[in-house]
Amino acid sequence: MTASENAIALTKAAALAADERQATEQIGLDVSETLPYADVFLVASGRNERMVLSIAEEIEDKLREDFGVKSLRKEGTELGRWVLLDFGDLVVHVFHEEEREYYSLERLWRDAPVVPLGLAEAAEAAAASASEAEVDDEPDADQAPE
Repeated sequence: MTASENAIALTKAAALAADERQATEQIGLDVSETLPYADVFLVASGRNERMVLSIAEEIEDKLREDFGVKSLRKEGTELGRWVLLDFGDLVVHVFHEEEREYYSLERLWRDAPVVPLGLAEAAEAAAASASEAEVDDEPDADQAPE
């Protein structure tokens, strides 16, 4: 058994939302073989408590807007050191850097296959569309400036 297409789509959207809030060290882990209640863990880090909360909020907003999905459970928003968002097929862990190092979920789940997050492809697509926009804004060489 591998992660469902829905879980992978949610994971990629959540990773992109986290990336927009400068989340670091993101990794998606396919836990569908081991856990009956989730297909994917998305793990991300923030440098401080405010950033952790901001990343978690952005993920919730993005999944609600794009997929109509609300978190079933949410833990850790009081302290902002480790926020857990449970979306059913996807469980998101947003850690403060220190907590992430201490709990080391990647070590615990090292046998789980990694889910590609598509962040590099998204960055390339954004850069390509930005360069196309710049080209469209440039005046033609044979047009006289106004």
